Amino acid sequence: MGRPLAFTVTGGNTNDCTQFTAVMDAIRVPRLGPGRPRVRPDHVIGDKGHSSKAVRAWLRRRGVGHTVPERVDRIRNRLRRGSRGGRPPAFDQQVYKRRNVVERCFNRLKQWRGIATRYDKTAESYQAAVTLASLLMWA
Repeated sequence: MGRPLAFTVTGGNTNDCTQFTAVMDAIRVPRLGPGRPRVRPDHVIGDKGHSSKAVRAWLRRRGVGHTVPERVDRIRNRLRRGSRGGRPPAFDQQVYKRRNVVERCFNRLKQWRGIATRYDKTAESYQAAVTLASLLMWA
């Protein structure tokens, strides 16, 4: 558990939610028997960086359950609008506790000093290093 399925390389100042759909589209999980690989997860657990209307709408359109905490400014804006603000999105704290698997995966990747400090000058060489570390995690 806790092994990377897909990733994208961006600049350090790029918001996580802008790459969410690219990462989700890159995931392919092969089936044990014949058939096409799985491309749609049963459930997504994200952090507050993925708490945008676009991400939630993308997941809803594809019928993917999600547990993402709502950001404080979104809560405040919803409450400010009153009854027009709508209902808060469902959030299950027991399911969200399983997010630590994702954080442990990040920590294991960052045990590689070159990945943690990003010594590589080009995106291609950094992507190669992350790919190599991911493959070794799977081995």
